[in-house]
Parts: sequence; C-alpha cells; structure tokens
Amino acid sequence: MTQTGSGHALERADADHAHIVVVGNEKGGSGKSTTTVHLIAGLLHAGLRVGCIDMDVGQETLTRFLRNRRSARDAGETALKMPELRSLSVSGLDSITDSNIENQLMVDAAVAQLDKTNDFIVIDTPGSANALSRYGHSLADTLITPLNDSFVDLDLLAAINPDTFAVISPSRYAEMVWKQKMVRASRDGGSIDWVVMRNRVSSLGSRNNRAVEAAIGSLAQRIGFRVAPGFRERVVFRELFLKGLTLLDLKGSKAGGRLNMSHIAARQEVRMLLRAIGLVETPSSK
Repeated sequence: MTQTGSGHALERADADHAHIVVVGNEKGGSGKSTTTVHLIAGLLHAGLRVGCIDMDVGQETLTRFLRNRRSARDAGETALKMPELRSLSVSGLDSITDSNIENQLMVDAAVAQLDKTNDFIVIDTPGSANALSRYGHSLADTLITPLNDSFVDLDLLAAINPDTFAVISPSRYAEMVWKQKMVRASRDGGSIDWVVMRNRVSSLGSRNNRAVEAAIGSLAQRIGFRVAPGFRERVVFRELFLKGLTLLDLKGSKAGGRLNMSHIAARQEVRMLLRAIGLVETPSSK
C-alpha cells in the first residue's frame, strides 16, 4: 500500500506499475459509462494520476465525455482535472486472427505508454462480446461490472430458476470472466478482483429486490466476485455528460450550478461506491 500526497490510501497490484481498472459489461443500459467517468473523476479528485483507454471504438462514449470536459475547462472551468486518454482504432486487416493480434498490440502499446506516468489506468470496454473486450478484461487488476438490479440484467451473470429464484448455472459472461482470470494468472501470475455493482436499486423494498439480492449473494460466493452499491437512476447524470462534468465536480463549478439535495445524495452514492471498491479512501465532506 502506498500513501499519496493527499493522504489517501492507494492499493497497487505492483508498486512498479499502474493499477488497471476495467469497466466491463456485455449489456447496454447498465450504467457502464456513468460508472467509468465517475471512477476516473474520483481517482483524480483523490490526487492520483489517471490514464484511460477507450476500448469501445464503436460508441466512443468516454472519448466524447472527455472532449466535453476539455471544452468546459477551456471555457473557464480551470479547476477541472483531466486524465491522460488513449483512444484506439480498429484494425483493417482482413484476417480475423491477424486483426485480433493487431488490436491487442495497440492496447498493449497504449497501456505501456500510460503506465509510465500514471497511478491508475481505467479501461472502458465495448458493451458487446468480442475478442477485444475479452482481452481488455484479462488486463484487469480490478474488474467492475455494473448491473441493473433486476432479473433481466442478472441473466448476464447466471441462469435463474423462475420458480425458486435459485442460481442454476453461471452465464456466458461469467464464464468469460473466469476464463480471463485464468489467462491473467497464466500470463503474469496476477489476479483479478471482480466487483459487481448493483445499479438502479429501488428505495422501496420488494420481494423482487430481495430475491435479486439473494441470487447475487449466492452467485458471488459461487463464482467469486464482490458486491458494491451503485447508482439510482438520475437525470443529472445525462445532463452533466454534455458538460463533461461528474457529480464530484459540481462543488465550486460554474457550469454545474447550485447543488440540490438530489445532487448531494447522488454524490454520496459515488463516494460509497469508491469506498466499497477499495481503490481510494474518500473524504466524507459534503
């Protein structure tokens, strides 16, 4: 464990290398982009040097967010901190095998460049199953999988008995993550700390909520991941994207406007997530 200049504790897989955090999910609408940008902002606000790779070459959501953020900073938001971004291009080779190899080499080059100057590297993976996404997962020291709190989305992790809500078997995505854990261990002896975060949890308890919670808990023990609290559905996330801001940037921001109670509650959700993941010790100030 290394202490940063701001007094926050930092977990490093290797003191000589940046800690790689991969945000991965093969289903859309799970809050992957919201998670990625708030994770980057949280690390930056903790005084850490952050590099990032936008591996989702189709959507490029992270790249567009950071473009908006730079525009906001150029327009007067001088306090905004920026990560070091590396975007990727898709291989144009005809051979699928050669194309996959070239894509992996591009990722390796980006990681090597960012590793020289950063404490953390955050990788945003595609929201689909492909070779590039699988390779990105295998690079993780910490893998974060956002998941909406419903059986529709829990299907990403496991097949569920519709009558008893018991876990029948892990899904294709869970099996893929397990395989990438093996790939990582074989490649460099490293391990992947897998964290599943529950998004859009209803504030009103219900039989369905309890059943989903029980199923996730059972599956966590079975295939080896930790569970972290996520975010509720909030319009402010979409509004701030256009300004390149996160909830952690609102205090003292001209573009963000005044904080209301919903903003404060949402910022607390972000801090709870960062604490649960365990990458930084976040301050409790409002």
